Amino acid sequence: MIRGLDILHLFGLLGSAVFAFSGALEAGRKKMDVFGAIVVALVTALGGGTLRDLLLPGKPVFWVTDPQPVIAATVVAVLTFYTFRPLGTASRRALLIADAAGLAFFTVLGVEKSLACGISPLISVMMGTITGVVGGIIRDILCNTIPMVLQREIYATASLAGGVMYLCLGPLHLIPAERTVIAILTVFLLRLLALRLNLALPKPPEGRDSAEGL
Repeated sequence: MIRGLDILHLFGLLGSAVFAFSGALEAGRKKMDVFGAIVVALVTALGGGTLRDLLLPGKPVFWVTDPQPVIAATVVAVLTFYTFRPLGTASRRALLIADAAGLAFFTVLGVEKSLACGISPLISVMMGTITGVVGGIIRDILCNTIPMVLQREIYATASLAGGVMYLCLGPLHLIPAERTVIAILTVFLLRLLALRLNLALPKPPEGRDSAEGL
């Protein structure tokens, strides 16, 4: 049976890889060169976890002590740049699926690492969301795109739901791998369902003036 720490490390590398793929793909869509693709891939893969570790007390930044995520993200970026042609709706669909997977992996890893540091459950869920969304925000800003988290689509909400699911599964005494996988699937499937059905959070009615009557 895979130990808890081993599966967390594996999921961390998978999260870095799929986020790096989304970063390199978006860089290719924006006609950047290979160096630009690597830079965008790295900040996408490492950005959320870096901010999380800087906020957690006494926690070293994960890629400083373990270079494997950097290596994985760089290799994926180069392979994506030279093998994947970022054209048409297919590349956009691939980007969204990879981004959903990265969001799912890093959200749950962020919650788990925060809880392991003794952080309260509420703040741990927030840390999980930070871990999941920040890399994509940096990617979209560098590529001159409105960040997905700021669009109407369900994005950060899916991350929050996965974090809450992870907490709710705690009293069920599942093995760590089962709890982690269920929470990851919650984020991933909710994000894909929102994309498929064009689900979004409510917005103010059209033509409503918030200053009316003042």
